[in-house]
Amino acid sequence: MEIALVRIDDRLIHGQVATVWVKEAKCNKIIAVSDDVAADTLRKTLLLQVSPPGIKAYVVTINKAIEAYNNPKYSDFKTLFLFTNPTDVLRVVEGGVPIRSVNVGGMCFKEGKTQITGAVSVNQQDVDAFRKLHEKGIELEIRKVASDPKINLITKLQDM
Repeated sequence: MEIALVRIDDRLIHGQVATVWVKEAKCNKIIAVSDDVAADTLRKTLLLQVSPPGIKAYVVTINKAIEAYNNPKYSDFKTLFLFTNPTDVLRVVEGGVPIRSVNVGGMCFKEGKTQITGAVSVNQQDVDAFRKLHEKGIELEIRKVASDPKINLITKLQDM
């Protein structure tokens, strides 16, 4: 399996991902990775329905994503991995999936989170996970759309 793009976007598959990021990544599969969403039949069904034409989408648990990555049966997958948060990305990396770069597109503001850009808000758990990913040499860049300039996420965390 080739990893075409790894993106954190708490909306997972939506118009921007379906129309812009799929083309940018030149992927043939979308795998949304979340234990919570995989267990939510309604949300899972809705996400699979908004997949762009010609692109097969899956919503899987973290363990299933790690298994799929390591299964030669899926070697022709050129995959856009979508996550809702950096903790799940870290779990996949610690499970042996070699992620080199993470695009952070949207993490909505909620109580207990600090807004670091117009589209990205983080809590302490997010910060800890981002720092661990950074320590592993993984690029962490913020871009809402592909044409935006890359913003270094770690620099933004230092401004907090």
